Amino acid sequence: MPITDKQVNAVLEDIDRANHQDPNLTGDGTPSEYLYAQRMTEQLASFVPDAEPALQIAARAQHIERWVIPRSDYPMDRSGYKRWRTELGRHHAERARQIMLAHGCDEDSGQQVADMLQKKRLKLDPQVQALEDVICLVFIRHYLEEFAAKHEEPKLIDIIRKTWKKMSPKGHEAALAGAGDLPEHLQALIGKALAD
Repeated sequence: MPITDKQVNAVLEDIDRANHQDPNLTGDGTPSEYLYAQRMTEQLASFVPDAEPALQIAARAQHIERWVIPRSDYPMDRSGYKRWRTELGRHHAERARQIMLAHGCDEDSGQQVADMLQKKRLKLDPQVQALEDVICLVFIRHYLEEFAAKHEEPKLIDIIRKTWKKMSPKGHEAALAGAGDLPEHLQALIGKALAD
């Protein structure tokens, strides 16, 4: 059963309500994950103007209640990071599914969004790939500079290359088109990462 516009709006409002509870605030006092969710929706509208309802919901729910599973609860090594990310994915998926069912969306639609948020069939499912592209574009546009301030260049180059590998050719085009708006040092960094 198709998701109606009314259902989409109600689900997005509940996701926003949840993310407004984020205790981590930006410099102007905006809850961090609420801002992230708005940026995801904005980027999706630019990247996939005719996005299906499930993709719209998944983009907004990408980090829903991310703060409830702190990174510090897991070992500070690679395996700890992977476990943390897996648990986060499950949480985001389940919360989005619950909200959708509460607003009358069918189980199949809820599971579709849950699967997207857990990146199932990445590179195979165009919807999941579009979500991953949007995630990467939001990272490059809004979070790379902050990340760059905390890490050495070799680590940054590695992260940019890993980000690039996750993206589709269409995602690459969008990233390169938007790179001109980044500070010069970040443009140079991306150039180095993609040179080899």
